[in-house]
Amino acid sequence: MKKLLVLLLLGSSVAYGQRNFTIEETVYGPTKFAPKSIPSAKWIKGSDAFTNLDSTYQNLLIRDVKNNWQPKPFITLQEIQTAIGTAIPNSKITLKRFPTNYQWIDENSIKFTTAADKKTYTIAYNIKDKKAKVIHSLADGQSTEAATTSTSKTAYLNGNNIEIIAADGTKTVVTKDTIDGVVNGTGTVHRNEFGIDKGMWWSPDEKQLLYYRKDESMVSKYPLPQWDTRVATIKDIRYPMAGMKSEEVTLRIFNTETGEQVTLQTGEPKEQYLTIVTWDPSSAFVYVGVLNRGQDHLKLNKYDAKTGALVSTLFEETSSSWVEPQHQLAFIPNKDDQFLYQTDKDGFNSLYLYNTQGKLLRSFAKDSIVVTDFKGFDENGNKAYYVGATNSGLERHLFEVDLKSGKTTQLTQTNGVHNAEISGSGLYILDQYSNSTTPNKLQVITKKGGKTNALFTAGNPFTGQINLPKIEFKRFTSADGKTPLNARITYPPSFDPAKKYPVMVYLYGGSHAQMVTDRWLGGVGYFDLYMAQQGYIVFTLDNRGSDARGRDFTRVTHRNLGEAEMEDQLVGINYLKAQPYVDAANMGIFGWSYGGFMTTSFMTKHNDIFKAAVAGGPVMDWKYYEAMYGERYMDTPEENPEGYAKTSLLNKADRLNGNLLIIHGAQDPVVVQQHSMDFVQKAIEAGKQVDYFLYPTHEHNVIGKDRIHMYEKIAKYFDNYLKN
Repeated sequence: MKKLLVLLLLGSSVAYGQRNFTIEETVYGPTKFAPKSIPSAKWIKGSDAFTNLDSTYQNLLIRDVKNNWQPKPFITLQEIQTAIGTAIPNSKITLKRFPTNYQWIDENSIKFTTAADKKTYTIAYNIKDKKAKVIHSLADGQSTEAATTSTSKTAYLNGNNIEIIAADGTKTVVTKDTIDGVVNGTGTVHRNEFGIDKGMWWSPDEKQLLYYRKDESMVSKYPLPQWDTRVATIKDIRYPMAGMKSEEVTLRIFNTETGEQVTLQTGEPKEQYLTIVTWDPSSAFVYVGVLNRGQDHLKLNKYDAKTGALVSTLFEETSSSWVEPQHQLAFIPNKDDQFLYQTDKDGFNSLYLYNTQGKLLRSFAKDSIVVTDFKGFDENGNKAYYVGATNSGLERHLFEVDLKSGKTTQLTQTNGVHNAEISGSGLYILDQYSNSTTPNKLQVITKKGGKTNALFTAGNPFTGQINLPKIEFKRFTSADGKTPLNARITYPPSFDPAKKYPVMVYLYGGSHAQMVTDRWLGGVGYFDLYMAQQGYIVFTLDNRGSDARGRDFTRVTHRNLGEAEMEDQLVGINYLKAQPYVDAANMGIFGWSYGGFMTTSFMTKHNDIFKAAVAGGPVMDWKYYEAMYGERYMDTPEENPEGYAKTSLLNKADRLNGNLLIIHGAQDPVVVQQHSMDFVQKAIEAGKQVDYFLYPTHEHNVIGKDRIHMYEKIAKYFDNYLKN
């Protein structure tokens, strides 16, 4: 195991001009003090060259190996502007900066989107003839979901229905559903669990459109009061709570040549999850991960795209806890009968090579390496690349896999969190990373030999301006005595170990989140930095159940959310209490969402530790939470009544001790306000005082300038009870 890093980022309190953050900078500070970078660096397809924007965002520069990666002028904003004016003479599009969302279509063309005249345009620009053309344009209210590779056709949503617009402007209506609760082509299927972020997919031959059809008409409507009229109104959302009726989803295929549609015969029961949807390279078949509602049995099925019939089940995956498919299949270039599949079935999320008959050809699983971001293949399809979590989840590195031999090679070496991309030839790596002492560094690595060309190293953006607290990584052993846990302590500037300081524990604790990594500032948030500057010790620990540590690290929470998590948090908390510089009589705890659940759990189940607490958007009873997430971890209330009773906080309000502020967004569609309202009512019945604050116009997160208001409220709340 690598030695745990300790980082000391000390701002001298006597340096001229240095100061603490303002409360406004808790929100706007990440932009204001962002480490400098080389913006929008992207490999050119089919070339060992990449482009990036200059510091003015007015020009695109090119760097290639022949010129030792030194920047040269390439495309100017004025050239783009002139080309747009010729292609769309009456659009009145005026670009203030080169489009940062540009993408390389091929070695000669980029595309980007821009908005004007109540329309959003997607534009292609050819760098050789310096001409632009409109790929498609959508009016306000229409959302783009899928464009063909050749950009000849674009499918988009018009309300709850799908339409297709061709390059010549011809429009085709795909669906015409008018039933309230039926939605076509949306990426919000299954409430965006299972890695779902889109709802339509073009076939490789660009002749067929595969899409989700979600029928949630049978799902209970949940009322969200709206306060923007004299007489308040109700906005209803469909919200399938754990154990209640859920949505019914199908997959359909629209043939653009014949106008015919077929439905994939995914079978019964209708309440199941259709995941990892992937076209076969031949356009003749579709692969779907069919997951049962209990989320413990997955079938990878192959369907005939022409008839919708089930061809075969390639393989099945089962678990005593849950199976969680998150990623589409990745077909091997030049080998249309082989693909990579991701799963953590052997302990850590890894890549597995299968053929289209369902035979496992090779496992690329590596102990303790968690695949976090699949990066694709080299040009010949002999190598695959991914970013993986290492060093007990603290770091991220780029790895290369030889698909034939199975050899795995780590391509980035410096400790830290790397975001790296391989060139098309596979010879060079464009690597951007940070770590505890490096705010940001961009380099090109020659894969053979590992030679590095440093292109940019950012300075510390706080130097001479901000009194930056000291940040220290800690490692503990979990409550079961087996597992290393990562933690972070942020100390006040000019910390004096002979003094005693109040504490704010900031935590999340749930799945798919990681608070502590070896990146710049160790992943600490600006509000944490602000509170440290105000004289608090700020502590954060990633307990079992959080992300990037493998299957067993996560599955310990099954059917008992919050229990193992609190046990692990107590390891860190007890360490703090034993330190001579900690004022153990004045400790506070703060968390949002799952962290709000954890915060309230501590104030009721371990109610003698914290004097003050702030729980934002807290889950108070998992039977009120949505089925897709809740049933994965807890099963249904009927299947696990003991677990739901144990984890519920509604039946523990009488144990509340200390000062608890609950904050909730009135429009929250994720953790509905009923959670906190029911807890408040239970507290009233038990004679317990609770402080409560509502943000009337916000959903699950309080954003914008209102977030400044929220942080000021939280800071004052802790000051009132922990300093006075």
